[in-house]
Amino acid sequence: MNSSLFKKAAVSAAVIALLSGCAQQSAHTLSADKTYKLTILHTNDNHGHFWQNAKGEYGMAARKTIIDRVRKEVKAEGGSVLLLSTGDVNTGVPESDLLDAEPDIKGMNLMGYDAMAIGNHEFDNPLSVLAKQQGWAHFPMLSANIYNKTTGKRVFKPYIILHKQGIKIAVIGLTTEDTVKVGNPDYVKNLDFRDPKVETKKLVAELKETEHPDMIIAVAHMGHYDDAHYGINAPGDVSLARYLPKQDIDLIVGGHTHDAVCMQDKSHIKVNYQPGDMCKPDLENGIEIVQAFEWGKYVGRADYEFHNGQVNLVSYHLIPVNLKKKVQVNGESKSVYATQEIPQDPAMLKLLQPYQDKGQVKLGQKVATVTGKLEGDRKVVRFHQTNLGRLIATAHMERTKADFAIMNSGGVRSSITPGDVTYKSVLMVQPFSNTITYIDMSGSDVKKYLDKVATKPVDSGAYPQFAGISMVVGKRSVSQVKIHGKPLDPSKTYRFSVPSYNAAGGDGYPKITDHKGFVDTGFVDAEVLKAYLHSHSPVDASQYIPHGEIIYKL
Repeated sequence: MNSSLFKKAAVSAAVIALLSGCAQQSAHTLSADKTYKLTILHTNDNHGHFWQNAKGEYGMAARKTIIDRVRKEVKAEGGSVLLLSTGDVNTGVPESDLLDAEPDIKGMNLMGYDAMAIGNHEFDNPLSVLAKQQGWAHFPMLSANIYNKTTGKRVFKPYIILHKQGIKIAVIGLTTEDTVKVGNPDYVKNLDFRDPKVETKKLVAELKETEHPDMIIAVAHMGHYDDAHYGINAPGDVSLARYLPKQDIDLIVGGHTHDAVCMQDKSHIKVNYQPGDMCKPDLENGIEIVQAFEWGKYVGRADYEFHNGQVNLVSYHLIPVNLKKKVQVNGESKSVYATQEIPQDPAMLKLLQPYQDKGQVKLGQKVATVTGKLEGDRKVVRFHQTNLGRLIATAHMERTKADFAIMNSGGVRSSITPGDVTYKSVLMVQPFSNTITYIDMSGSDVKKYLDKVATKPVDSGAYPQFAGISMVVGKRSVSQVKIHGKPLDPSKTYRFSVPSYNAAGGDGYPKITDHKGFVDTGFVDAEVLKAYLHSHSPVDASQYIPHGEIIYKL
């Protein structure tokens, strides 16, 4: 890889001393005219994927082998290694979810992570669970921009100072502001998610005044949005880099958007990045931005050199963790390793196997049989009405005896493929353990509610899936609303169901928990879906395909 693509413009020691004090401090800790090497490894958005998938891809055991190899290689060259995560350990794989991500965190301990940013999915569970996870972790969980509303003080450790061969490194943790609307409202109601950009600028100034670090890294669970076009989302890494003074920090290690941040050009990441492809980080305002896709599928590797007060990124690439590709062999499709096979570390397997076994007994139970695919892919269900979205909403209607039902697409995390459906499959679809709620509301109030909810934009978890209702959705309001084929009557009382997360105001839905007609059934969403599939088995997926009941005219 051409290192000149990544080297920062030379900055004189005098300027560095004036702006940050780094050069002055380095003179005391680092030898002049000596080159120091530091390798930063990073992952993000693990979401419970501690074990390899059915094809033998990724998993913490193979990841540890990679990390150990890099550490050995870098040590032989006289360098040091830093291992970072940008959070979202929770939610996504039932074996992990049922155990509060204990295998993931203890696996991270064994790999020797130095620090982790707190992601929005760390708030899918009560704060007592997060406190328990912090107790398990042998590394700090960082966030500089989460404050207690009552005390006005930070809730978590904002940064950590690490020393590698005399190199003084400050690592700052940041959490997306969107947590306030995508986290469970009951768990984040006493937390203030402040602007990460403002908090970073303030904290960096303090660190340069008091700590004089040689390098500053932000582990940021904020998201990468091309050219700062973040749409309805909170500003992400690009906005952060552009907000700060030029080269104010050295590196942003990102997460949240599940991207391989490898730039095609100045403003766009490379579409359909493939294992083994070259990876050029985003460079904004003199600050590199990296992200390693999701689920531990890659380990990001950034190799830095320190010399006389200058910090240069020499090379960067993503290391695939046993990812596979399809090839044709004698006319047949075969799955092969995209680059090379990585052996699984025996110590990691020994640690994780009991967790995997514990989950399999319950998760492997057959629930139902499905004919046809029930569509829950993120790239579909957040843009269109789907048969799985309608089936889930129908299950909620049946359980609550509601007239219609609303299901937020962000609560649909996976598809269900044809054939036998296991309990694990159900939990893959609905891992958040929300409860089903319903509310009795007048037709006139239903119309006002739908004006707020049905108009939620696509490409967001707020985008609603419906059952039992039809309507025309405009830019700011709905019209021609019919419930079970009959026009909405403003004076009539209707019952509709909605997940507890949204009833409490999640995804920006109107809060209805204080309404006199509101009832939280206590039924957990995954259990309701499991029971519905079981009682209607075999399930014909085609019976739930939408047929234009929801018409968008935005």
